[in-house]
Amino acid sequence: MSDDTQDTGTGTDAVLAEVGPRLRRLRKDRGATLAGLSEVTGISVSTLSRLESGLRRPSLELLLPIARAHQVPLDELVGAQPVGDPRVRAEPIVRDGRTHWPLTRQPGGLQAFKVLEPQRTIEPDLRTHEGYEWVYVLAGRLRLMLGEHDMVLGAGEAAEFDTRVPHWFGSTGQGPVEFLSLFGPQGERMHVRARPRRT
Repeated sequence: MSDDTQDTGTGTDAVLAEVGPRLRRLRKDRGATLAGLSEVTGISVSTLSRLESGLRRPSLELLLPIARAHQVPLDELVGAQPVGDPRVRAEPIVRDGRTHWPLTRQPGGLQAFKVLEPQRTIEPDLRTHEGYEWVYVLAGRLRLMLGEHDMVLGAGEAAEFDTRVPHWFGSTGQGPVEFLSLFGPQGERMHVRARPRRT
């Protein structure tokens, strides 16, 4: 496509098509003339006019001096959408005395949780289900029963296992434990692997 034509398609071309009218509105809001803006930016009046009418395709070399002249961010000229807040602000979920903070927002696929297990003594209830789980202890000690194994993980230790194997994890009865849990349905495995310390 030549520099003097304007595509009317979607995506990037649709965004660029809005630049001309935005430049015109901004200039008029500032009370500036094409001649005055030309003098400040060094861009010819004819080029500025064609930019505003959509006959000239916007480029970085043209938009930067215009943005400086109007003292606005470049994003304002192209109408870039602000970046959304990436933080996950899910409410904690309390289930069976254990507090879970969801760390992922999308449904299905891998799910991540920060979990706080209080100090308590309960009878382990080994269960099985489809999936694959990875746990990492942040603080305290976590008791993990997996098949015939009965082990305790300390802070900084991790374990991963197929949830079709009978398993249970929870308090050792000697203090609270805080850990991360990543769960993948249908046997989907994590990419992090660590061998827990047996006790």
